[in-house]
Amino acid sequence: MCGILAVLGCADWSQAKRARVLSCSRRLKHRGPDWSGLFQCEGNFLAQQRLSVVSPLSGDQPLYNEDRTVVVVANGEIYNHKKIRKQFAAKHTFTTGSDCEVIIPLYEEYGENFVNMLDGVFSFVLYDTRNKTYMAARDAVGVNPLYFGRGSDGSVWIASEMKALHEDCPKFELFPPGSLYSSAAGGFRRWYNPQWFDEHVPATAYQPLVLREAFEKAVIKRLMTDVPFGVLLSGGLDSSLVASVTKRHLIETEAAKKFGTELHSFVVGLEGSPDLKAAREVADYLGTIHHEFHFTVQDGIDAIEEVIYHNETYDVTTIRASTPMFLMARKIKALGVKMVLSGEGSDELLGGYLYFHFAPNKEEFHKETCRKVKALHQYDCLRANKATSAWGLEVRVPFLDKEFIDVAMSMDPEWKLYDADLGRIEKWVLRKAFDDEKEPYLPRHILYRQKEQFSDGVGYNWIDGLKAFTEQQVTDEMMKGAAEEYPYNTPVNKEAYYYRMIFERLYPQESARETVPWGPSIACSTPAAIEWVAQWKASNDPSGRLIASHNDAAPAHAHANGNGNGAVANGKANGNGTANGNANANANGTLVPC
Repeated sequence: MCGILAVLGCADWSQAKRARVLSCSRRLKHRGPDWSGLFQCEGNFLAQQRLSVVSPLSGDQPLYNEDRTVVVVANGEIYNHKKIRKQFAAKHTFTTGSDCEVIIPLYEEYGENFVNMLDGVFSFVLYDTRNKTYMAARDAVGVNPLYFGRGSDGSVWIASEMKALHEDCPKFELFPPGSLYSSAAGGFRRWYNPQWFDEHVPATAYQPLVLREAFEKAVIKRLMTDVPFGVLLSGGLDSSLVASVTKRHLIETEAAKKFGTELHSFVVGLEGSPDLKAAREVADYLGTIHHEFHFTVQDGIDAIEEVIYHNETYDVTTIRASTPMFLMARKIKALGVKMVLSGEGSDELLGGYLYFHFAPNKEEFHKETCRKVKALHQYDCLRANKATSAWGLEVRVPFLDKEFIDVAMSMDPEWKLYDADLGRIEKWVLRKAFDDEKEPYLPRHILYRQKEQFSDGVGYNWIDGLKAFTEQQVTDEMMKGAAEEYPYNTPVNKEAYYYRMIFERLYPQESARETVPWGPSIACSTPAAIEWVAQWKASNDPSGRLIASHNDAAPAHAHANGNGNGAVANGKANGNGTANGNANANANGTLVPC
């Protein structure tokens, strides 16, 4: 992952302004430690910090057309770049091996109406010196981060991370996924308009081989690399399938010719955590070179401020899950690995979170998956991208391939519903698609392993340790004044308050706090899904362990909701705080979505 910064339409063209832009761009150097570049044309600046994964020796940015009248800075992977290169071989002279260079001939051929021709994830800014116009775009669901702001002189600032612009823009916001900004048109418009976006319930029948093939293609195209890579492997369904498909098809790729057919896998957890055990089993089955990283609760607590700085959020579940990933990314990068594949996105597309068991009908189920996918850029995409890019490590997420999304979201949601009578657990459609007796992808008990939230899977003591620590850092008196101190998105417990204090110190602007989503949640639900079960409204902990259909529900004194209501037992709401007969709800949770 690279870092980009564009400052456009400045009234000041001075050397001092150029130095300021350079200074702001350097705040993104963790994303791209390999090289940096800056283009200036009058009061327009395009800067990039590069992480070289494709064509390390020839892909430095900014990128230009032949006469240097069109310039681009990009953070992205364009998986169909070779096909586009062939399309324009007779018309355009390519000067680098960068996959992002194809943006230029597409623009010259089609104007601004080319973004949907890119197969990949990206954020980019293009400046045309001939007519002094510019455009910027962000990928379909916001895998790559991007922010948009305006300087006090009316200039437009566009950056990969908030830290590059928050001090120079009185107002800024998230650049919306699936959208482009055009200076010629004077605003934003959506370039990504899939059928599912309007939340109409689809009727396409479930075709397991179609789903399997779409995912395998998504994995294979993400093996486009000129540097060593690996896979993140928690031992859960999603990461295990990513590892299995990668291992199965690696020998067919260009990457295998450069780095061999051995696949490295990585996991992080507290000693004895569920993920460590499950990941080791999958790694042994697949034959990966497996790397197991341990951390302590204190290690995680010590990293919290850095995590908030890099992730630019005060969302509780994002911080909980980001911290182990942040620690692991540093270890991975130290081994010389620059790119990893990961399993984000499957739960949103296929209804994999345990609360989906309680969707009242297929219509509500589908609408919730739509809401979850639309919000990914504020949660799991943000976490995976920023927690790894903090150490110059690129993460690729095949479940969020545009074609795979189309297949998954066009399926009749009746097939995705939890149905114990039919033996369908969460994500049954994915499990069934890869349930191959002749050439198994995974052992059956792994293929049908129940969902763990990442922050739980790394070790249940991690969440409990955070709560205990923040309980000591925030007084009861501070909590009484929370609404006065933080009237916007008021923290509802001490853990949330502690994270908010750090965030406000790092990013004190009103626009900064407005980039963070807020609202009630249960087990990663959206606020709308809280309505499915009346007792959930009283819950004060977002952990998936609250859903008592979880096979290993934790002792309720640590993990049930805050007032004795809302536990769910054996698929039915139970208003007296019991789950599987052993709950005493008195935990101190948080009321935010994950």
